[in-house]
Amino acid sequence: MNYMNDMNRKNLLNVVDVEATCWEGQPPAGSVNEIIEIGLAVVDLDAGKRVARHRILVRPARSKVSAFCTELTGLTQAEVDKGVEFSEACRILAAEHRAGQRPWASWGDYDRNQFTRQCRAAGVAYPFGRRHTNAKAAFTDAHALRRRPGMAQALKIAGLPLEGRHHSGEDDAWNIAALVLSLADRGDWPA
Repeated sequence: MNYMNDMNRKNLLNVVDVEATCWEGQPPAGSVNEIIEIGLAVVDLDAGKRVARHRILVRPARSKVSAFCTELTGLTQAEVDKGVEFSEACRILAAEHRAGQRPWASWGDYDRNQFTRQCRAAGVAYPFGRRHTNAKAAFTDAHALRRRPGMAQALKIAGLPLEGRHHSGEDDAWNIAALVLSLADRGDWPA
């Protein structure tokens, strides 16, 4: 199925996971956390399957990829230097992935908040619509957990494998999409 040609499908969900510049301690003077990778998985909730996965590398404007960040994410400065500017990444999300029209989910609120901060700082239009679901909160509620688990722990709880590299935006979005589908199968995904 080519989801891009099926624009009228009502129950597609974008699952987004970002990786951002990070440091072991405080950021160097003048540096801020900036998105360097946007992972996006498309879930067809009606069919109960993941139908597409994407990766957008983003070139940071006000920070560099630290050795700590490379160890965590696998991303290098040389790799993200080949990425697009943040404004172009937002344009791609809106134009190619219908981010403004399609509901979306992320694991926690970090991704949504990081986009909000970075769009405001860059003077770029926020690419997403208002229909956001915090998949971590939905998972925690559905499993009656006292603490909100990280994505890798949630996969274990759900009996699902961790596919790919943890802290890769593309792989994490794909794994979060599997968790969304597990919740939908249980009847616990918010409509």
